[in-house]
Amino acid sequence: MAVRGVSLLTRLPICAQRSQVLRPIHRLLSGPGTVASDPRREEQSLGIAETGSEDRTPKKRFSEVQKERREQAQRTVLILCPNKISEKKFLKYLSQHGPINNHFFFESFGLYAVVEFCQKESVASLQSVTRTLSMGTEAVIPFRSRFFNLKLKTPSSQTSEQSCIPCRNQSPPSSKKLFELLCNAESVDDQLNTLLKEFQLTEENAKLRYLTCSLIEDIAAAYFPSCEVRPFGSSVNGFGKLGCDLDMLLDLDEIRKSSAHKTSGNFLMEFQVKNVASERIATQKILSVIGECLEHFGPGCVGVQKILNARCPLVRFSHQASGFQCDLTANNRIALKSSELLYIYSALDSRVRALVFSIRCWARAHSLTSSIPGAWITNFSLTMMVIFFLQRRSPPVLPTLDYLKTLADAEDKCIIEGHNCTFICDLNRIKPSENTETLELLLKEFFEYFGNFAFNKNSINIRQGREQNKPESSPLHIQNPFETSLNISKNVSQSQLQKFVDLARESAWILHQEDKDHPSPSSNQPWGLAALLLPSVTNSMSHAKKKRKKPASERVKNLLESIKNSSTENSTNISGKRTVSTQA
Repeated sequence: MAVRGVSLLTRLPICAQRSQVLRPIHRLLSGPGTVASDPRREEQSLGIAETGSEDRTPKKRFSEVQKERREQAQRTVLILCPNKISEKKFLKYLSQHGPINNHFFFESFGLYAVVEFCQKESVASLQSVTRTLSMGTEAVIPFRSRFFNLKLKTPSSQTSEQSCIPCRNQSPPSSKKLFELLCNAESVDDQLNTLLKEFQLTEENAKLRYLTCSLIEDIAAAYFPSCEVRPFGSSVNGFGKLGCDLDMLLDLDEIRKSSAHKTSGNFLMEFQVKNVASERIATQKILSVIGECLEHFGPGCVGVQKILNARCPLVRFSHQASGFQCDLTANNRIALKSSELLYIYSALDSRVRALVFSIRCWARAHSLTSSIPGAWITNFSLTMMVIFFLQRRSPPVLPTLDYLKTLADAEDKCIIEGHNCTFICDLNRIKPSENTETLELLLKEFFEYFGNFAFNKNSINIRQGREQNKPESSPLHIQNPFETSLNISKNVSQSQLQKFVDLARESAWILHQEDKDHPSPSSNQPWGLAALLLPSVTNSMSHAKKKRKKPASERVKNLLESIKNSSTENSTNISGKRTVSTQA
């Protein structure tokens, strides 16, 4: 669900009280969640740097990023502010409790401020002077959180000092705006990087996601004092776009770790606990209680649904202040490990995120994906397909999971519920790819590769990076990288897969035609990626398929084959080796 009407304005840190020139800050995510002080370095890590350039900046481990962000969130507060407020007086008031590292405002259902103190003790100091809101005749549940409501004793005294603060929109761009940006780009590579820049999570949005998790953790800690609530999935794996859901993991393993091997002399002390029949039942009971707490005691938590009989039990709710649609699961550590793997793939090469974002946008434009559960291809499946395709290039753009496993050392070893989830965690020890293909070529070859992929007999496997015989009869089979017996695309129907194949062939044909016709980027006609986002010719012909001897997909395939055959010699001379490896 998209974030509703969220926009942000950023302010510089005041912790160090330095005098510096104020200028607009475009703080983008350097990888998922890391704070970058150098805008140029941030752009390089986002794939905005020139394709094929090597970023020699040391890259942080996934665990380091999570720890850093978590500590940052623990000294941060969320405040609902009056619409008319003096920012100067507001910061001066808060500074009584300690120096402020940075802050920003955003608009959702009101004006909110996210304020990060330099020290965690400042939050406790602010809480100590905060009173419980009086609701008149209604009763109040006195829950002390880090979500505050600021009121002005004399509103008129600050009105004259209030200046109009421009808000930066944090929703994805409109279709019209996106087409303008794409049509004004200089090249197809520039188009893909522009789309990435417009859709990726901002620095402020990432902070807000970690803060939301931290606020939920405060509630869960009432029952489980040493628990952690961590974001996983799109919010942290490098492939999250503005408006994506916030997936949370209630991690109780830290409690078990902290209480293990604590002995004194000949005595061993254990907590008295209740036992249940299985881990699943325990998870259901825990989430049921946490769901009740969120519904009755959680400030800003609305629309709470307890979906406990799903394969992975969860609690779904909306966090009204941030605008995030949230899914809370418990002890789903394989999902967190999958997020780490995708984080590594997203950070290894500057082209990966740009290609994934563009393929996802293309799929959504043609209704191949949907926010409603059903027979559609999911974004996760599309990401796996892009990674697999990049593993098949010659030379490969990305390594296989099995290769990452061979690089792992003892501290990387990870077995979860009997599944081997081991791979190297230090990105700096992975050798960069020698592949120098452009994004334009990779986009074209992606459509061509999957437009002719033998889905009827082969499966996709990023662990080995090669096509394998399908172990089941599902139309699309993409092996779960860790739970290898599972098919992550089992929900996809034959009709939806055929629609994907038809559109992939059509998109490849469009890009090949542009190579032949050499359209001018300065023309008013959509070109490159913009042309691929237009309504499909294949779909418009679908009603007339029965009247024709060949379906549209076959005609597009034949056209594509004829173009390939006629241009093979010329293509090889210009680009050298750029074929897809078909040998295991």
